[in-house]
Amino acid sequence: MNIKLKNIFLTGLVVIVPVGLTLYILTFLIGMMDGLLTIIPLRYHPTALVGFHIPGLGILITILLIFICGLMTKSIIGKKIVVYGEALLDKIPFIRSIHMAIKRIVDSMVLYRNRSFKKVVLVEFPRRGAYALAFMTGMPGDEIHQKTGQRCVSVYVPTTPNPTSGYFIIFPETEVIYLDMSVEEAFTLIISCGIVNPPDRLQKDQILT
Repeated sequence: MNIKLKNIFLTGLVVIVPVGLTLYILTFLIGMMDGLLTIIPLRYHPTALVGFHIPGLGILITILLIFICGLMTKSIIGKKIVVYGEALLDKIPFIRSIHMAIKRIVDSMVLYRNRSFKKVVLVEFPRRGAYALAFMTGMPGDEIHQKTGQRCVSVYVPTTPNPTSGYFIIFPETEVIYLDMSVEEAFTLIISCGIVNPPDRLQKDQILT
């Protein structure tokens, strides 16, 4: 009886935890976006105009502002404003470094998103004989190839269980092992600390046991 109750509880836990965390993250994002509405003057605030609070309205307004900004940037006047604003930021020493770094990251993720985190690889890290899952992010510049005397690849090694932090490392291509698992499967494996294996690997393990 106790075993049956335990199994029922674990089954419910498996269902509730993913759903609960998903709803929590969505609620957090909606609340954060709604917080952006505080920059709007009170008399023009949507809540004051409508008479009641509309959850998620911040997301719609943010998307609308991004779309309007994109349209303006496409125009001749908008491009001049962007160029002038970036030139102004580049004149401020500390702000210039932050702006350039963020701009390059955003450009690589948005404009060249098809080339980022495209392949899952296995590398020896943090020492020889120990392997870590990583993501190939591209090829380094020609200078690195010339200085090292060999073909290299840029790799991002995420930490566990938080893959948003990690290490950027340049490996010789001969020392990188390419895997067949997808990026989503690799993220799942990393976040779960190796508990949740990719479907094909799990099936093989079940056959062997």
